[in-house]
Parts: sequence; structure tokens; C-alpha cells
Amino acid sequence: MSRMTPFASPLLLGFDAMEKTLERIAKGNDGYPPYNIERLRSNDATGAPERLRITLAVAGFSEEELDVTTEENQLVIRGRQTDSNERDYLYRGIAARQFQRTFVLADGMRVEGAELKNGLLSVDLIRPEPQRMVKKINISVSD
Repeated sequence: MSRMTPFASPLLLGFDAMEKTLERIAKGNDGYPPYNIERLRSNDATGAPERLRITLAVAGFSEEELDVTTEENQLVIRGRQTDSNERDYLYRGIAARQFQRTFVLADGMRVEGAELKNGLLSVDLIRPEPQRMVKKINISVSD
């Protein structure tokens, strides 16, 4: 039995890369660290455009242990804590854990900045205004 995918319609051309991206994201989600995504409305008084803010709970990570990068059309956030051999734990309930969280960005989206405050890493994204394009295609006639 073949599996029917949302992009299998003959009317959707060139979406095979998007389908593979969605499958990869669905497989690689372990839930750590938890995060929120919120919409920040545009502010007419300051002229700030509408933005998206991704906030990750990264308690215990310092600025040096976090890395925020964009790779092609993806926002990649990595955290790497090193295990210190200087400490002698009687009980260890907080692990030095590494993570990588990937978000796929739409064309034209760009990262405005990132801020670490009170154990929360906030990354602001600017969403471009969609532009309506109409392009006239000339039809050639053969004799």
C-alpha cells in the first residue's frame, strides 16, 4: 500500500523538498528544550514591524555555551554544556545536556537578534510582508 502525502497532488509542482523537510522535522523532535513561539504585533508609534519571537528555556546555559545560526533556510540553536571534573557530586539530578533545535524559515525571513535573560533565550524574527506579483507570460504561436 502506498502512502498518500499532502504534496502528491499533480497541481503542486516543486514541493518535494518541502515534504522532505517536514518529514525530517517530525522525526527529529525530542522536546528539549521547551520553547514558545509568539507573534509580536507591529507598533505604529515606534515603526516596529510585526515579528515572531521564539523563546527557549535554557536555564543553566551561559551565553558562551549557546550558539544561534542560520543555515540556508533554517534557524539552528545549539547548546553545549561541558561537564566539570572539579566538582564531586553526592547526587546529580541536573545533567549537563546538549541540544540542537532547528526551525525552518520561510523565504525572506531574517533574524533580528537574540537575547539571553533569566534563563530564557529569545530570538526575534522579522516576517516580510507578502508581495503580490502578477507576471504576464507571452504565448508564442507556431505557423
